[in-house]
Amino acid sequence: MKTADPVAFWDGVYAARPAATDPRPNVRLTETVTDLSPGDVLDLGCGEGGDALSLARQGWHVTAVDVSAVAVGRLTALALAHGLGDRIAAERHDLPGSFPRGAFDLVSAHYFQTPLELDRTTVLRKAAHALRPGGALLVVDHGSTAPWSWNQDPHVRYPAPQEVAADLGLDPAEWTVERADAPRRTATGPDGRTAEVIDHVLIIRRAA
Repeated sequence: MKTADPVAFWDGVYAARPAATDPRPNVRLTETVTDLSPGDVLDLGCGEGGDALSLARQGWHVTAVDVSAVAVGRLTALALAHGLGDRIAAERHDLPGSFPRGAFDLVSAHYFQTPLELDRTTVLRKAAHALRPGGALLVVDHGSTAPWSWNQDPHVRYPAPQEVAADLGLDPAEWTVERADAPRRTATGPDGRTAEVIDHVLIIRRAA
């Protein structure tokens, strides 16, 4: 893995892009929250902010975190511009070094993957413990390499959702795996190309 400074790396990634004005939410998040009652949600690796904005519009109170100060600043401005400043708190955290405070009904980690060093298992385990009773951890990972992906290594391996759940080592008496599968969908890349991709979807529920 690369050992570059993650703050400088991700600030550079976002600074190189034009700021989004109304970013889209992720498909798997949209389908998951349809039947959930709005509450407090933690958005890990909020990026452009599409998920945070969508959740806030549906009545959720969102704590959105990212290692990039550029991403956090842009989302703060977007939330205000869309009249959602009272529902979105964007915070910069160097996960797992610092972790947002609070208890949540939902934690969403979409494509929380990086070419840099990151103890992802520790972060997701902390997220599971930050859930309120009855709350859910939603982890959606890449399960295939899209033509526009930054990682085109043909030997890259994508751990199955069941493997991710096992690595967390959560007590099955308190946390239950509700979903662990690999659905396919047609995705559109930043250059307008489309391709079939695989998502690895994991939902873990904390006992009520």
